Amino acid sequence: MRNKTILISTLLTIMICSFSLSACASSPTPTNQSLSSDIIQEDGSESTTSAESNESTSVYDPYAIENHYDISEELFEKRDDVDYGTIEKDVTYYSTTAEDDKQCNILLPAGYDETQAYPVMYVFHGFGGDHSDQIDDDSYLVLLYGNMLHDNLTVPMIIVNVDMYTDKLADKEDKTEEELRYIYDKAIDDIALDLMPFIEQNYAVKTGRENTAVAGMSEGGAKALCTGFQWLDRFGYIGAFAPDTGVIPTEYYKGTFWNTPVFDTFPQPTAETTPFYLYLAVGDEDPWNTDCTLYYHEVLDDMGIRNQTDLVEWFEHDYLFWQQCFYNYLNKCFRSE
Repeated sequence: MRNKTILISTLLTIMICSFSLSACASSPTPTNQSLSSDIIQEDGSESTTSAESNESTSVYDPYAIENHYDISEELFEKRDDVDYGTIEKDVTYYSTTAEDDKQCNILLPAGYDETQAYPVMYVFHGFGGDHSDQIDDDSYLVLLYGNMLHDNLTVPMIIVNVDMYTDKLADKEDKTEEELRYIYDKAIDDIALDLMPFIEQNYAVKTGRENTAVAGMSEGGAKALCTGFQWLDRFGYIGAFAPDTGVIPTEYYKGTFWNTPVFDTFPQPTAETTPFYLYLAVGDEDPWNTDCTLYYHEVLDDMGIRNQTDLVEWFEHDYLFWQQCFYNYLNKCFRSE
């Protein structure tokens, strides 16, 4: 009888454990392979991106936090109880680089107060886009940022949607793709020499590289990398989502206007100009930019430039991926804890 009781008890235990494991199982979610690595500093010491090392210091380390690509759809949907801030559309400024007027769209955060000061994120659109692609009525970035701010997942900031077209506006419709590619390169100077001074003169802005970020996707991702490294003394945060070729020489699309590099190699940051956060990401089903993004990562690693680069399963080259990337970037920029 005692043996029978033990057998029944054992069977019940197995059934309960099996049920618990089944209940905890979840459907597959996108995973990312983080390609970030430990960097050896000039003094021979090792800098690690592990969360364990971050526990020994009170300084916020964005590299120690894994990025996520399974963000709930609810963060990209409009809610009745959320203030999404104020969008100022078609704001005009004079660009000495373009020798003409240019426009941008500006998102002021909920509760914007001119007596306060805010960090600024400049966002580049993709090829063929304009300054309304990311900042517009109910656009995904406006909804995402408003929801994240409401949920305390990011900090108050001003977001500026930049128009990469930097030439005589009246001639824009007649430009070929090749002409646009080189015209977009001029935005690298326009943003620092013309747009940033305009924003700083007309809005409640915190200045300094610790308060300035740049981001972009596709061709805009390439320009974000170029802008951040061209002006390392002005941009402390750099985000490039599936960036195109054309930043440094690569073997990809060689001989085409897509791969006319801006730099011979990435400018080497100093101790004072090292990015606070350098983030690259690309989907493993991206039909164009997987190889060049991973190559950028390899070169940055070889140069000892700390970066967090993710190769993400199942994502392609579209706004569904940009949404996920912006969540990670907004979650880390300008954070101190």
